[in-house]
Amino acid sequence: MSRPLLHRHFPPLADSLPHLRLGREPTPVRRLTALTATLPVWCKDESGYGEGGWGGNKIRKLEWILPDARRRGARTLLTVGGLGTNWGLAAALYAREQGLATAIALIDQPVDDHVRAQLARLHRSGATLHFTRTKRRTVAAAPWLFLRHSSGGRLPYFLPAGGSTPVGTLGYVEAAFELAAQVASGELPEPSHVVTAVGSGGTAAGLALGLRLAGLRSRVVGVVVNDTLRLDAPAIVALAGRTERLLRRRGADVARTGLTAADVTVVRDWLGPGYGHATPEAARALALAAATTSLELEPVYTGKALAALLAMADDRRLDPGPVLFLNTNGPR
Repeated sequence: MSRPLLHRHFPPLADSLPHLRLGREPTPVRRLTALTATLPVWCKDESGYGEGGWGGNKIRKLEWILPDARRRGARTLLTVGGLGTNWGLAAALYAREQGLATAIALIDQPVDDHVRAQLARLHRSGATLHFTRTKRRTVAAAPWLFLRHSSGGRLPYFLPAGGSTPVGTLGYVEAAFELAAQVASGELPEPSHVVTAVGSGGTAAGLALGLRLAGLRSRVVGVVVNDTLRLDAPAIVALAGRTERLLRRRGADVARTGLTAADVTVVRDWLGPGYGHATPEAARALALAAATTSLELEPVYTGKALAALLAMADDRRLDPGPVLFLNTNGPR
């Protein structure tokens, strides 16, 4: 397995920030020629990333989170997500391979076939599931959850929804360096914008930081799909800043990026009634992607992100292009 690009660019991180390779890199890039005639659209397809029972963007985060949990001597991951959480499923499957248990507090979301299938996978994953129903009840249950999942005097390693901690965010700093290498090798032109779904913020924050550190000028466009967290541009940039400081504390000689909220575009117009709720725009984007690109998207994250990309391209809000769509879905 190759060393991560962050270790190659910043050698002190090899000892201070351990990495566990869980997928094959680099993920492919390709032109999506039939989506829109307005701007050239490219895709970096993360759906195949991950060698276990789930893939996509969550695995990039776990490559840094799991070795950090082991370094701290944790025996259990404790996290939270919606009933159909991709994050919780990925965490449970990959943590199990590393000898770690997983407990997940599950918050209600609209139930459809996608959610029912995810719940079935979660039950099979071996994770302990707590149906806490609401954000308020989850917060109230937190002390009991920590005690319930302590082992040998060790508290569980807590992860917020999506694993969007500074350590988890390193996954998309790494992916941004990977994209920069693909641009340098001529696999795709440098995009003016990179469009991604924003469910917890870590992917967008990692991209915003990593693109600047890697020398690309591409602007991150985050399409908010979750109304239960604060996910505006200041919050995204604050997480990127905490990740930048983590790199510096662990020995990386990184230039100060000076990222501000003005450097990230965050849009909420494609959220619909709330997290997990279907929208007609996402349904049309899913159908178009299936018919013209062979991309397998889903309605909660990537369908809404692609719907936003198409509408913003038509409105010339993504000029001058080309635009890169990050496909973060990871079904198996």
